Amino acid sequence: MKTIVAGNWKMNLDPAQSIDLVSSLKAGLVKFPNTECVIFPPYTSITLLSELLSGSIIKLGAQNIHPEESGAFTGEVSALMIKNYCSHVILGHSERRIIFGETDDFINRKVLTSLKSGITPILCVGETLKQREAGLALSVCLDQLIKGLAGIKPENLSQVVVAYEPVWAIGTGMSASPVIAQEIMGSLRNQFSEKISKEISEIPFLYGGSVNADNAIDFAKEKDINGALVGGASLDANAFIQIAKSMVDGK
Repeated sequence: MKTIVAGNWKMNLDPAQSIDLVSSLKAGLVKFPNTECVIFPPYTSITLLSELLSGSIIKLGAQNIHPEESGAFTGEVSALMIKNYCSHVILGHSERRIIFGETDDFINRKVLTSLKSGITPILCVGETLKQREAGLALSVCLDQLIKGLAGIKPENLSQVVVAYEPVWAIGTGMSASPVIAQEIMGSLRNQFSEKISKEISEIPFLYGGSVNADNAIDFAKEKDINGALVGGASLDANAFIQIAKSMVDGK
């Protein structure tokens, strides 16, 4: 299973700042040619960075897409608009679910659209602290996973990436322990395999939620963790490069 290290920049960095960060990342990440490194800048920097990353091992992704190809959707961006620049897209992130009210069905439409467009979707699943304390963490995540991947043929599941991001650990400085993350991610694989398709074994699983240069290697050592979806630390070139190194060393 390939190791993936993805950096979600969220609503940070203007084009000039993005170029500075990518220039540093190109120099450091060249040491890890067997690791799939993907960065997700704001839309305003995508075309510039596409040129800068030409010939680089670093791939470019978008933070979101709309499921329709075009139409009266003010402020939205379609898969067709970014497919010539981006290889990946983040879908179902908790901030999209909670702040913008995106439903599992809407997210599923995006997943299907991204696959149709040849873009790899990173489907995010994760529970809130209230759901975890109620003993619902696994059932919530499994429900999001099943609904998010609905309609995908088993032979095409390998084209998807899944990110487990416990909501209570995103941007809080708290992270699920490697044991907790492994427990959820391993159980998701097993239960999806039993209920839906054994092809889930071909899907890379990433951990996300306050991943940093200090804790990344502990997550990398877990069996069902194939990489990381990094938030704040991805805005620091040295930290992101160290996380990529830890993910390699941990395996």
